[in-house]
Amino acid sequence: MVATIIISGITFLGITLSILLFPHIKIKNITIDTYWLIAILGAVILVATTLCPIQEIGASWTSSTAVNPLKILILFFSMTVLSIYLDELGLFRFLASLAVNKAKGHQNVLFFILYFLVAILTIFTSNDIVILTFTPFICFFCKHAKIKALPYLIAEFAAANTWSMMFIIGNPTNIYLATSAGINFIGYLKVMLVPTIIAGLAELLIIFLIFRKSLKEPLSEEEKEIVHIDSKLDLIIGSVHLLVCLVFLVISPYIGIEMWLVAAICAASLLLSSFIIRLITKKNWIYLGDCFKRLPYQLIPFILSMSVIVIAINYQGIASRIGDFLNQGPVILTYGVSSYLLSNVINNIPMSILFSNVPTALSSGEYLRAIFASIIGSNIGAFLTPIGALAGIMFSNLLSKYEMKFTFLDFIKYGSIISVPVLAISLLSLFLFI
Repeated sequence: MVATIIISGITFLGITLSILLFPHIKIKNITIDTYWLIAILGAVILVATTLCPIQEIGASWTSSTAVNPLKILILFFSMTVLSIYLDELGLFRFLASLAVNKAKGHQNVLFFILYFLVAILTIFTSNDIVILTFTPFICFFCKHAKIKALPYLIAEFAAANTWSMMFIIGNPTNIYLATSAGINFIGYLKVMLVPTIIAGLAELLIIFLIFRKSLKEPLSEEEKEIVHIDSKLDLIIGSVHLLVCLVFLVISPYIGIEMWLVAAICAASLLLSSFIIRLITKKNWIYLGDCFKRLPYQLIPFILSMSVIVIAINYQGIASRIGDFLNQGPVILTYGVSSYLLSNVINNIPMSILFSNVPTALSSGEYLRAIFASIIGSNIGAFLTPIGALAGIMFSNLLSKYEMKFTFLDFIKYGSIISVPVLAISLLSLFLFI
């Protein structure tokens, strides 16, 4: 047990230090993220020392349960394909440019439009894709409009990591924690709908109050060029596939089809449809090619390696001891706060994999409260520090690329001011509505 704790702890620390100090290594013209390499190393050591038996890994990766990490990866990647495809068509940039023109020279109006646009897109697509799309747009627009980008950047990042709580597909952490507890799409939405809305509106008010002075400054009323969507046929096909996928995710428990299979079929159908369109029209292959290029392939070795570490932790009885400690207090508070804090120590994906096994000794009602509290902690914890989620790492890298000064301490300052009250409000809402 001690050896497993030491190896796991060093791995988690190594991942954190890699994100902070050496996030990338460059081999010739190829840039490789380091965090998943360290995760692989930790997993290999645990397997090589027999602290994590290969039989346990095989049982986990071939299980018919929804918590099978391979099924979770398929579900996540399938939803990501649907989101990236729509983004590659220019839908998100089109909506963002439309929002700027609707503001009519008022920063206050633009602030609220962009916030709710990010919130809506996050709910129905992916928080990571929204951040990757909107961050460059905000940096570029604010620089040329000569207005402060900080209010919009913080609002975008916070909205993407709060409204992602509403649907089970909004964040990989939602998927892992909810499926581990056997929670389906509707069961998840019934619990998380109200807490997400309350948390999102409270967050919006907090951010607006922080930046209300700078948002009073006038905005140029010059009309901006609306981003053009080249292929309306592709847009229709992509939108229909996303809508059909969401509908079938809702009814999946009633028709006996697992969510990962629904998402996989929809993603495969979209790619096949797009391929056929390319063959017929003989143009716009770039949509399909760029879609595959932008997929977060590094999450595959990262999630599988972290699942090995968690299997070792469970096998050695460590997870049950953590559960014994957290179960002593009100579970919504203990699991909500601990998941929020731990996300910023080891990242919210490893935290979620770990916490999917921690509250198993609780009664069914308390177990669900612990799981939903952990889901809230994993989402809100993403905007306390850049370590909290992969979205934070991508966000920081983009700001650096576009020469926007936003230090680690700046992230913590604004993150704590916003996330602490939002976490409290979210957990209180969960207590009242679960």
